[in-house]
Amino acid sequence: MNYFEIQELPGKGRAMIATKNFAVDEVIFEEEPFVSHQFSWNKAYGYAACDHCMRPLETLLENVRRLANNQAVMVPLVEHDPTAAWFSQFTQCPRCKVRYCSEDCLVEAQKRYHRVSCMGAFRTDDTHPINVLNETWKKMHYPPETGTIMLIVRLMAMYQQSSNKADFLDQLQSFQALIVNREQKIYHKMLGENFEQQMEQLYVAFCNAFKSEEFAMFTTPDAFKTLMGILGTNSQGIATSVLAQWVNKVSELPLPEAEKESLDKVIDQIYEKVGEFAGEFLNNEGSGLYILQSKVNHSCVPNAQSTFPYSNDIVVLKAVAPIQKGEEICISYLDECQLERSRHSRHKILRENYIFVCQCPKCRAQASDPDVTSDEEDDDEDMDDCDDDDMQ
Repeated sequence: MNYFEIQELPGKGRAMIATKNFAVDEVIFEEEPFVSHQFSWNKAYGYAACDHCMRPLETLLENVRRLANNQAVMVPLVEHDPTAAWFSQFTQCPRCKVRYCSEDCLVEAQKRYHRVSCMGAFRTDDTHPINVLNETWKKMHYPPETGTIMLIVRLMAMYQQSSNKADFLDQLQSFQALIVNREQKIYHKMLGENFEQQMEQLYVAFCNAFKSEEFAMFTTPDAFKTLMGILGTNSQGIATSVLAQWVNKVSELPLPEAEKESLDKVIDQIYEKVGEFAGEFLNNEGSGLYILQSKVNHSCVPNAQSTFPYSNDIVVLKAVAPIQKGEEICISYLDECQLERSRHSRHKILRENYIFVCQCPKCRAQASDPDVTSDEEDDDEDMDDCDDDDMQ
């Protein structure tokens, strides 16, 4: 049973409203994605994840040694490797060799989209239209990634394989797809001059990949912009990591204080080693569309947070502040660094990426602040490390 409802709020649109009180850390809901996919560059760089649920497909040692680019790195307490419980279940599609964490994921993928999207031997053919489309996307979207055209490719496969296309389209249309807010005269940055040529190249590659009459409703210019709008304004980032899972497990072990301190030092050393080579890119990363989660609005003072505690693509929304019955449940569309930026900078990111002007309590309280970006503010605020391009 869900303890929230979706309501239409005057001047704001749809919103998720609590129907009971939630305490801090209480789970509001769990949800599997409508669709998910690993990021294109993340996959190309060898981050091994289940093609269906994004569960890591490396042992702890394999993961650490790859990230550190050093086969001599050792890790203690490997008996707590979270991969050990399901390593024997790893499998792959017999035709295209795409890997899955279990037979269940392979069967679910076959049932929903992989029966038609399996590329067989063409998976490694650089001239195949799907691969050309992916490469076109990659040349326009270098890491850090915030989306992938392959999410739309998977949606097309889901549509083609669906036995109830009307129901599929209803679910797809439940996502916010606006890239123009005419009322507030806001346009998604993908419609700007800087992106015009890229969008045209991507559109041509997309149409070439989906020439069949079956996809005609998706290959008009407006339909393609709608799909891009869904990708740009609704997709939720997903991150999974066997190393992070292992750290969580061993940090909870009932060890003597001296051993805990020693373990903490070892963990710090491991992160230092992998950071030297992999930098900030430690996780399997991707994005997904979530029907429920997409109904949660933004606030610069969020009372909820999307988490991925199972190291797969199941999102768990948890309260990060007490939520009262009748109160709107909100998350932040910005990362922690961006939340600390000026009101003007936050609004710029939200306008360009999510097509709205935030009117949360923090933004209203800062309404009289100067309209300057954080990069123009005092250097001692140390906010310059954040990059607006990190957003979709």
